[in-house]
Amino acid sequence: MTVIGIVGLPGSGKSEAATVAADLDIPVVTMGDVIRAECRDRGLDPATHHGGVAKALREENGPAAIAERSLPVIESELDAADTVLVDGIRSDTEVDRFEDAFGEDFLLVSIEAPFEERAERLDLRGRDASAEDGGESLDERDERELGFGMGNAMKMADLAIENTESLDAFHDRVRALLTKGPAAVTDNQ
Repeated sequence: MTVIGIVGLPGSGKSEAATVAADLDIPVVTMGDVIRAECRDRGLDPATHHGGVAKALREENGPAAIAERSLPVIESELDAADTVLVDGIRSDTEVDRFEDAFGEDFLLVSIEAPFEERAERLDLRGRDASAEDGGESLDERDERELGFGMGNAMKMADLAIENTESLDAFHDRVRALLTKGPAAVTDNQ
């Protein structure tokens, strides 16, 4: 059994790593789905209230609230799979919670890319790289994410994958991690 947690700032490539896992039939648990479900439960649009609801969940239920809500989903997936990828870890507290739950079977991977590249990717995806459309700017999203403790979580990573080359090269590194293990990634960086 292996639980691979993915952490990284907006636009770094977390969703692309999850896509590679899904293509390999590795279950993906997206922590943001917990927040989107809570938005809907509160009658709010996830597209505009995601950050506010994430903050509210942590204020109302503690900093590990989203990890706690994700654990049963992860454990259910592990009933049928040897490996599960967890997309969207946002804090050192969440890392601690997953380490408590899975011990040595938990591997934390930081996906990293420079601000300019992340902004360009988000712009290409039609996401809020700027606040012109009334959403959060990338600077504001980074500030919010780092406020949750993401910077600390990234420092706790067992390994980092730089996402600064082509999408195919990034997919290849993630595929190597998922099929051959961490040594295959660290040997090729």
